[in-house]
Amino acid sequence: QVQLVSSGGGLVQLGGVLRLACAASGSIFRIYSIVWLRQDPGKQRELVAGITSDDYIQYADSVKGRFTISRDTAKNTVYLQMNSLKPDDTAVYYCNAKDKHTWLDYWGQGTKVTVSS
Repeated sequence: QVQLVSSGGGLVQLGGVLRLACAASGSIFRIYSIVWLRQDPGKQRELVAGITSDDYIQYADSVKGRFTISRDTAKNTVYLQMNSLKPDDTAVYYCNAKDKHTWLDYWGQGTKVTVSS
């Protein structure tokens, strides 16, 4: 089993900066990838960024050039650095880990990001 705890959300103004963290514990060796997704009420859940165990990284077009995903292996934590935030980035952000053996999904509890104009 893998446990994920996400943190770092908050309220910022247009153009502001936040850094989200997804701390993993438990059977870390089972993790193939960690991705950040977001969902705002009334909208579809959107993949924001992801990183695999072999450092393949992907971003949604809407965040390219503004968001950066990174990993601190020593801390078992994946970060999402969010710069130049826009009101459209407002959502609850979830981190998700994929089990490399079972393809089971593990979820963090979500952290809310609100960007005011």
